[in-house]
Amino acid sequence: MHVSNLGNYYEDFKVGELIQHVLSKTIFESDNNLFSLLTMNHHPVHTNADYASDKQHGKILVVGTLVFSLTVGMTVPDISGKAIANLEYEQVQHLLPVFINDTIYAETKVLDKWASATKADRGIIYVETTAYNQDKKPVLRFRRKVLIPKRN
Repeated sequence: MHVSNLGNYYEDFKVGELIQHVLSKTIFESDNNLFSLLTMNHHPVHTNADYASDKQHGKILVVGTLVFSLTVGMTVPDISGKAIANLEYEQVQHLLPVFINDTIYAETKVLDKWASATKADRGIIYVETTAYNQDKKPVLRFRRKVLIPKRN
C-alpha cells in the first residue's frame, strides 16, 4: 500500500510546471441547491428551472462560487495540502457558464515561487489554476499565492 502524501513542500514546485489534478467532480442539482442554501444565494437562475428557462442559457446555472470552491478543493492534494496559509486569490475569471451535470476537471501552472523574506522555513508559490468542463472547455481561471513549508 502507498501512503497518501497530502500536499507538497516548497522545494517540490518547479516554475513552469503544469500539474494535472486527478480529482474531478460532476455537479449535481443537489450540490447546487445545497450550496445556494448554505451561501444564501437564492437567485432563481440557480434554483428555479421555470425562471431559468426564460433566461439567456435556458436552464439552471450552477453558482459560480461553487465552481470556484470545487476547483480549489480539487487542487488541495497537489497544491495546498501542506500549506501554512492561502495568502491571496486574484483574477478569478468565470470564462463559460457551468450547468447541472457538467463535470469539472482542473490543472495548475506554477508561475513563480520565492523564499519568505522573514522566515527561513517557508516560501510562497504563485500559481494559476484553470477548470475545464467535460468538453475540455475552460470555464474558470484564477491565480493565488500560497505559503508552503520547506522540507527542513
